[in-house]
Amino acid sequence: MRTIYPILRYPDLQAAVDWLHAAFGLEPRAVHRAPDGTVVHVQLVRETGMVMLGAGPGPRSRPAEDDYAVYVAVDDVDAHHAQARAAGARIIREPFDTDYGSRDYAARDLVGNIWSFGTYRP
Repeated sequence: MRTIYPILRYPDLQAAVDWLHAAFGLEPRAVHRAPDGTVVHVQLVRETGMVMLGAGPGPRSRPAEDDYAVYVAVDDVDAHHAQARAAGARIIREPFDTDYGSRDYAARDLVGNIWSFGTYRP
């Protein structure tokens, strides 16, 4: 059962859902709309993990390139990296091997949030 849910804000939630699916392989689980049809809340999943998205301005200040907002475990970092790059993700750290046995990379999403992907599964 999930017990921690990162929440990120995006000014255009539908565009964020479409991009996060194409770039990072996140699948929409629930999309909640206002009476006028505007997307106001989204749950995206990958395997057993979930991130929630809300309507808002996005990050108020850009995190440093060594700050990671969300970490997502993936089986094949190099294939995932290629998918993200092809979808236009700004890669801020190319795939690398860690001293604790993980292979990781990091990218900014369409509004500047930092996502880190790797094989580490605590």
